[in-house]
Amino acid sequence: MKKALLRALVLMPSRDGAFGLLLGVAVGTLFLMPAHGLAQWAPFEVDPCSSDVINMSVLEGLIRCAESGWAPDQYTLGVIYDNGNGVPEDDAEAVRWYRMAAEHGHASAQHALGMMYAEGGDGVPEDDVEAVRWYQLSAEQGHASAQSNLGVMYDNGNGVPEDDAEAVRWYRLSVEQGFAPAQYNLGVMYDNGNGVPEDYGEAVDWYRLSAEQGFALAQYNLGVMYDQGNGVPEDYGEAVRWYRFSAEQGFPAAQYNLGVMYDQGNGVPEDDAEAVRWYGLSAGQGYVFAQFDLGVMYSRGEGVPEDDAEAVHWYRLAAEQGDALAQTNLGFMYASGDGVLRNLVFSHMWFNLAAAQGNETAQSNNEKIEQVMTREQIVEGQRLSREWIEAHPPSPEGLN
Repeated sequence: MKKALLRALVLMPSRDGAFGLLLGVAVGTLFLMPAHGLAQWAPFEVDPCSSDVINMSVLEGLIRCAESGWAPDQYTLGVIYDNGNGVPEDDAEAVRWYRMAAEHGHASAQHALGMMYAEGGDGVPEDDVEAVRWYQLSAEQGHASAQSNLGVMYDNGNGVPEDDAEAVRWYRLSVEQGFAPAQYNLGVMYDNGNGVPEDYGEAVDWYRLSAEQGFALAQYNLGVMYDQGNGVPEDYGEAVRWYRFSAEQGFPAAQYNLGVMYDQGNGVPEDDAEAVRWYGLSAGQGYVFAQFDLGVMYSRGEGVPEDDAEAVHWYRLAAEQGDALAQTNLGFMYASGDGVLRNLVFSHMWFNLAAAQGNETAQSNNEKIEQVMTREQIVEGQRLSREWIEAHPPSPEGLN
């Protein structure tokens, strides 16, 4: 039982209805084409560049051929250094070989070089304009990954003016080759009505094509569509099926949603222990909603033995990410002394932060504890709140 403090404070319940958070941003996963069985230390029977060189290691042979201007081996050397296959990983050396191959018109090398510029790092500074230039050269040769990534650059306005219609055009060229991330991204465009008329049915079709290739984000979004009945009849069982496919690949939003389905008994028998398992997998990856709900499960002793200290741990992780519900519950735990030493100043701080986001429960709780706090304690709680806000500027899209 929670100890009373004046009139009882209110602990926020689990996040009812908060599942099904549809991913609304094109992912733009940057795929590097791997080397195919190269960089294994075995002799060539025949040197592919010069018949007078026998018993040479694969790497030595690649370097010899690459230095002679053979673009495919220049690209492969870039992959080897990029991934550290049989050599120390070296981004600068990877960029050097990618550039040689790219300047010879090798489409995969152009794409890889674009990716290096898009990501930035030891090899080259981040430069979206340069990334676009190399993606464009590769995409115009029909490279599906480059077409998709060029679409992402237009989608997000990175290195080019934002242009949803142009993003859609490049996604379409990529999906004609069956590229799963582009299928997913095109589904997002139809889902949100960006560059095309909003059309849930069309979004579902593209998500399904991508999901059936095993793309985890598409599997998740397809689950959301079934969960919410957008573009398909509402079907919790089908939602669970697609969430599970995605969750088993480690996608944290899908793990969380699958936990919610077990928590609420939607599409599966209600099972608190299974809900906790999926919440835990998601929370362990830093997924804020899962961290909060896992804290609730420990507070209530549902699916796990009741453990207020463990609840505080998970509330704190979510609260530090700016989640108002978790901030409210962490404030409650400090006020009641459950799982943590009672501290009204810290309680006031967390209630302040949640109330500033519009959480009425936090505001009400704050008013209650102020009745037993000194003026100095209230001032200190407000100061800590301001310092926390200064140290945690809001993300561009916001959390709550």
